[in-house]
Amino acid sequence: MRIIKYLFLLFLLSLVAITVFIATQKGNFTIEGNKIIHSPKATVFNYVNDYKNWQNFCSWISTNPTIKTSFSPITFGKGSTLNWESPSNTGNLKTLYTKGNDSIVQKMEFNDASFDVFLSFKDTLGGTKVSWKSNGKMDFMMKVNTFLTGGTQNSLTKRFDKSLANLDKTLNFENNTFNVKINGIVKKLETFYLREAFTSKISDITRNANVVFPKIETFCKQNNIVLNGKPFIIYHTYDTIHNLTKVSFCIPIKEQIFTSQGSEILSGKLTAFDALKVSLTGNYTYKDKALKEATTYSTTHNIKTGSTFTHLEIFTRGQNETKSISKWLTEIYFPLQPKIIPKTFRPIVKDSLNTAPAPIIKEDKSEF
Repeated sequence: MRIIKYLFLLFLLSLVAITVFIATQKGNFTIEGNKIIHSPKATVFNYVNDYKNWQNFCSWISTNPTIKTSFSPITFGKGSTLNWESPSNTGNLKTLYTKGNDSIVQKMEFNDASFDVFLSFKDTLGGTKVSWKSNGKMDFMMKVNTFLTGGTQNSLTKRFDKSLANLDKTLNFENNTFNVKINGIVKKLETFYLREAFTSKISDITRNANVVFPKIETFCKQNNIVLNGKPFIIYHTYDTIHNLTKVSFCIPIKEQIFTSQGSEILSGKLTAFDALKVSLTGNYTYKDKALKEATTYSTTHNIKTGSTFTHLEIFTRGQNETKSISKWLTEIYFPLQPKIIPKTFRPIVKDSLNTAPAPIIKEDKSEF
């Protein structure tokens, strides 16, 4: 019995010693993970910048089935937030600001600990080098956890490395799985819409769309305007040499309205037209391949396009409908030029019974 008491006392003393040791350890830490992601920089940045995608690659979320996540109304860019909660921990991540496609600065709250988080994206041979760095101060429970798992550097670095490996694997599959389909000539029906128009770099279209579409949708909600379909973009001009386009970001509405003079958001009506339709399934970054195939098809079949604008893109299925990039669907319409129907006249023949001119005969050379 006395031996048991001694063993119990020894256990208590050891526990106190360990507790004191852990409590007196430095709480400040800095960790960093780096990995080359085999995808274009803009693609990697846009994917990481949207918190809806984090549950696909973030190791402490994706591996825990008990975690419940929630997001701010806008899930990307400055001010967006990701929150998670489970029986063992709670946390949130907030984007403080971003810089182009180059960097993201965040603030993380994890239980009672707080961290500064920095993500940088650099073009490199074979893809994009992503650096993920964090520094902060641990609370006591986090000190205990890192002590049991081999220290802060070992514990948290493993999480970063696992998350970056997940990111590479996810994007590698999602971004390399796409399909372009030529649907042929179709009739695009009449559409009323609200739009915001300006000149943009072609390379900035995705970023501008992520800002303008929610802005117009909010305007519709505030003014009780009924939406009537998926967002679309009208490209009035498309200058690949100078990387510039005159563009209208549009939200379809059920009934035509008129906005006040001087408003950034204008109303419009898209008259029904015949078009060559092309469908892109997969990442929007493959749009250039869809445009190239459309050009080849038009040339081969002698189809003249680009009458009133160069083309129109409808985002039929995107990140709001599915987390899988490979299942996104963008429908592209190229308006056909009006058919030129030459007129052939029959000579007027007069006779004694009928002096009226013969009817005009129109020769239709249309292929469709």
